[in-house]
Amino acid sequence: MSGPVMNNIINTAKIVLAASLLTLMAACNPASDGGGSADAAPPLAGAKIGGSFTLTDQDGDRVSDDQFDGQYRIMYFGYTYCPDVCPIDLANIMLGLKQAEKENPELAKKIQPIFISVDPERDTPAVLKQYVSAFHPRLIGLTGSPEEIAAVAKKYLIIYDIRKDEGSTEYLVDHSRQAYLFGPKGEPLALLPFDGTPQQVADEINRWVR
Repeated sequence: MSGPVMNNIINTAKIVLAASLLTLMAACNPASDGGGSADAAPPLAGAKIGGSFTLTDQDGDRVSDDQFDGQYRIMYFGYTYCPDVCPIDLANIMLGLKQAEKENPELAKKIQPIFISVDPERDTPAVLKQYVSAFHPRLIGLTGSPEEIAAVAKKYLIIYDIRKDEGSTEYLVDHSRQAYLFGPKGEPLALLPFDGTPQQVADEINRWVR
């Protein structure tokens, strides 16, 4: 692997680690009323994470980030053939969203959950449609060309690597595990605790969604 590529990976990893630490710090100091105070700064405020994209959803329609203007967004990157990590993470995140919907239905309506595949070769719209429907009725699945996925992954600080054995059609995809909460202008707010309980996910959603 070339020096510049390795440096980019190392720098990205440092940024993601820093963001994770900020989230942990926030979790250790929750707001006393269960929600963020009006002047509290989200852990990822000002971070250079996110950006524009145009991808293909589970219905085969082209979808751009600006279609979500005015909505909060939960974003998770993974792939449908993931044997264990992705379905567990997604189930936890979506159970947390459902809990937030139960606790504050009007607030939760402002949130759009999005799953972006890092395995565009296998994750066709039809495959995604069956997959996302198992987790939440409003979860959108997005895929695209390898170039489109690489571009959006870079903007969202997601590292992934397709591991193929020579002569085999089966493969795994190593990828970053991040569950982002973005604001209505596409601004990064916080990392959701996908490896916590659904209630912890709901609490973090309620903390930052206004």
